[in-house]
Amino acid sequence: MLLHLMTWREVETCLKASTGIMMPIGSTEQHGPTGLIGTDAICAEAIATAAGEIAGAVVGPTIGVGMAQHHMAFTGSMTLRPSTLVSVISDYVDSLARHGFERFYFINGHGGNVSTVRTAFQEVYAQTSIDGGGDRPRVRCALRNWYQQPRVQALARNFYGDKEGYHATPSEIAVTQYVRPDAIKVAELPRPPPPAGGFSFTDAEDYRRRFPDGRMASDPSLATPEHGRELLELAAEDLAADYREFLRD
Repeated sequence: MLLHLMTWREVETCLKASTGIMMPIGSTEQHGPTGLIGTDAICAEAIATAAGEIAGAVVGPTIGVGMAQHHMAFTGSMTLRPSTLVSVISDYVDSLARHGFERFYFINGHGGNVSTVRTAFQEVYAQTSIDGGGDRPRVRCALRNWYQQPRVQALARNFYGDKEGYHATPSEIAVTQYVRPDAIKVAELPRPPPPAGGFSFTDAEDYRRRFPDGRMASDPSLATPEHGRELLELAAEDLAADYREFLRD
């Protein structure tokens, strides 16, 4: 059930059965020579939608621009400052909590969001603590990275081995190929050498210097829509089960 396709009366009815909601969050950033700039948002939205259907959950609007400052040396990438993203997430949660939602399950598609999302959760909790509780909803938030679910990681290793890499991975590109077959990009890609100094980086220029075509040790040319379907379905199944456990906690 997608929140933006519901009426307010339908939302009221859903809240009588459950106060949980899934919140997809991704990024709008480069994903190498063949990956879509919207990869992280596309994956998070598609997987959250599928997981929501399995779990019977309301799915909120996708936060499509994340914390991606390190990709800004690649044309088309967008970013929110960490402080801005914290405010966006806090306002999303506070808005929905006002209506009675209490359990917020964020399904994330971008590693660069992780620390900022967790900081946003602490801002939400801190406000309740400082206010002394009172009539404020007692919310709880959870963050799950779809690509780090154990069975998803095992399947990706089976498909791609050590060519999965760390960014512009064939697994995430495969999901976008399945979801958006009209936008598949194909090219022969040499395997990038390991960067001097490892996989750490600072700002956008440093990232571009270390990873000239945007990839991090990945070979997205191995991706197929069929792989994407299997990865999406497995992620949705596992996240739906985990969401149900989250609601019981």
